[in-house]
This record gives sequence, structure tokens and C-alpha cells, in this order.
Amino acid sequence: MPVELAVVILTYNEADHVAACITSVGWADRIVVFDSFSQDNTPALAQAAGAEVIQHAFEDYARQREAALQAVDADWILFVDADERSSPEQAAEIRDLIRHGEHNGYWIPRHNYIFGKLTRHSGWYPDYQLRLLRRANAHYDMERQVHELVNLEGEPGYLKTPFVHYNYTSFAQFRAKQRRYVQYDARMLQQQGIHPKPHKFITQPLRQFIWRFITLQGYRDGWHGLRLSLLMAWYEFQKYVHLRRLSSADR
Repeated sequence: MPVELAVVILTYNEADHVAACITSVGWADRIVVFDSFSQDNTPALAQAAGAEVIQHAFEDYARQREAALQAVDADWILFVDADERSSPEQAAEIRDLIRHGEHNGYWIPRHNYIFGKLTRHSGWYPDYQLRLLRRANAHYDMERQVHELVNLEGEPGYLKTPFVHYNYTSFAQFRAKQRRYVQYDARMLQQQGIHPKPHKFITQPLRQFIWRFITLQGYRDGWHGLRLSLLMAWYEFQKYVHLRRLSSADR
């Protein structure tokens, strides 16, 4: 018989995070670590912490989440990343919503800690993620391999209580992930038939900086907000550099 609520944690080499994540969701009816054949001791640590472990080869995030939806028998699925933490307050809100709410899915806000600092501006809050899903009424769009898109029956609702997300702990981690996003986003632009016009190398990074630092009030985070806004502007520039390389290769 399916349980009412299962937490699914996608992992790959998450030995530093998985046990603490499992502890934070100990209130769930079932906890499943859906592992992409980690090369460290993530599976053993997960089992020691009380979770089930299912291993499934990774293709992309959308397919991995969809595979978890198919594999884990529960009325509701709550996806939690290994570097995220739940709380008793969130548990109480989720229990109430799945029993009395009117939606088939719920967006969950996140408190992002970047380089060890809670980041409330520059676009990192509320940072809603559609993670609480009534299993029978939700599927992932296979065309969106990154920044996954859920096809949900009906309009989703919103939680008030956030995840705590220990996002980027170092600049090296931030840089590596942004480089992957740059490459993916550039490919998406290429597939849409967009070519990098010369002025875009200036206007798009400038717009990114103004949007994050002024419109999204990154200035309220002081030097931290300024640094993040400048970094995101730089990676916007890098996106168009990569798009130019892709366009040149097609000629």
C-alpha cells in the first residue's frame, strides 16, 4: 500500500550532506535516497541514517526526477536536495496542506546560504521550487533537462515555510555550476535560432546587473549582493561568448 508522503532525495557523491538532510525530514512516512551510483559512501551513510536507497543511472535532472516519481509508491512526493534542510514547522504545514489543501502541487520557498551568508536579495529569495507533488497528477517535462519543469494538473499552491538551502559553499563550486548553466542556456538560445549580435555582449550583462542589484535589491545585501550581481553579469556575458562559439561551429 502506498504511504501518504515520501521524501525523495536525489544524490550523487553527497556524503557531506546526506545524513543531515535525512535527519531533517525524519517526520516523513518514507525517505528514499534516489542515488546516481555515487562514487563515495553516500548510499551507506543514507542507509545508516534510516533511508531506503534506490540506485538509478543519471541522464538528466528531469528524467531522474520522473524516474523517482515512477519508482516511489506514495500519495505525495516531496523532493528535497541533499544540501537542503526541512524543519518541524515545514512538516506541520505540509501535513496540513496534503490533508486539507486543494492543490496537486506546491511551490516551496528557499533560504539560500551562499558562501555561508543568508542571501535574501539579488534573486535568491523566495526562489520558489515546485517540489511537493501529488504523485498521480504530476510529471516532468523531458524537454527541460536543467531547471526542471513540472507538468501539473491544475494550479499549484504555495508554502510559507522555506527550505534552508546550503547552496554554494565556495567560489569554485559556484563557478563550476554557473559554467554548466552557461553552456546549457547557450544551447537553448542556439536551438531557438538566436545569434549573438555584437551589442548583446554589453547590453545583456548590464541588464543582468541592474536587474539583480537594483530591481531585486541586491544592494541591500551590501558587498555580498554587489559581488553576486557582478558575478551573474559576468556569466551572462560568458553565455553569449559560448553562443558565439556554437554559432561559429555551425557555419
